[in-house]
Amino acid sequence: MNTASAALLFLAHCLLLLMGSEAGGVFDHGRHRVSLSRVDEARAPSRCGGGAPAQPGAGTLPPKPLLVAAPHETGEYPVLVFLHGYLVVNSFYSQLFQHIASHGYIIVAPQLYTISGPDTTEEINAAAAVIGWLPSGLSSALPPGVRAAVTKVSVSGHSRGGKVAFALALGHAKLALPLAALVAVDPVDGMGVGRQTPPPILTGRSRSLRVSAPAMVIGSGLGELPRGPLLPPCAPRGVSHAAFYAELDRAAAPGACHLVAADYGHTDMMDDDTPGARGMLTRAICRSGGARAPMRRFVGGAAVAFLDKWVRGDGAAMNGIRARPEQAPVALSVVEFLDEEAVAPTE
Repeated sequence: MNTASAALLFLAHCLLLLMGSEAGGVFDHGRHRVSLSRVDEARAPSRCGGGAPAQPGAGTLPPKPLLVAAPHETGEYPVLVFLHGYLVVNSFYSQLFQHIASHGYIIVAPQLYTISGPDTTEEINAAAAVIGWLPSGLSSALPPGVRAAVTKVSVSGHSRGGKVAFALALGHAKLALPLAALVAVDPVDGMGVGRQTPPPILTGRSRSLRVSAPAMVIGSGLGELPRGPLLPPCAPRGVSHAAFYAELDRAAAPGACHLVAADYGHTDMMDDDTPGARGMLTRAICRSGGARAPMRRFVGGAAVAFLDKWVRGDGAAMNGIRARPEQAPVALSVVEFLDEEAVAPTE
């Protein structure tokens, strides 16, 4: 090997180490302290976490109760609207929100409903209404000196909330702001193929979902497996993450990726403690991989990497995940990007 070749190999090795370091960073808590606030639709914001209280009266009250996670330090930050899963509460994701917010994002998580039937139309419209409220009202829910960059908004959702996020990206409701990015966390469109909840999002046709925003689909390897012989899977095959990614129109989306945590379940990105009867059900109904922290770090870090790339224009962490997926805190069974076929990560 000549000197020039050796130098190129050395530089390539250093680049891989750098990208791996960037990827590892997003899976850890970021540099920002995080403020967590509740904003009720009928009263002024109140503080449920540390720091100074949010300032009431700066805008109109939101159309739905909110949980808002934001960096505590003065500055302007992009906004991610997160939509909860079926029959759970937004606070079950508070540790995930704090992870993402610690990397410099404001997370707005509406409580779309308490009890709901199979039809998601009202949820879609409610989520759109929350997005419409952001420019005039969000400042009242933020710590002093913290500003929201609301020329665009990113949308994420888990389970049924992931379906609602896709519905917004597909134009099922008119949005007041353009979408910067879509992050669907183990999305689910009903109980199975032919048993979708209205309005159905999946069509059964490859590349039929024309989403114009960059889209990340995160899946769980255990979600499509039942918890026991009498229980259905929480993310049935054919209406969950793989189907959503397969139906993305690659020509319409500027970028897309699909990551699957092999050994974790449908609710494993939720908080360690999810209280009450609903919280007990998140562990009793869905198959789990055990401790939730690794899956939560993975989902939070992957979302941050994707948002960094498509919202902030910094692709270092996303490139690191792509180059060295083994650095994720969970084993990945699928690492698929828009311009390549699915690959099995190296051990």
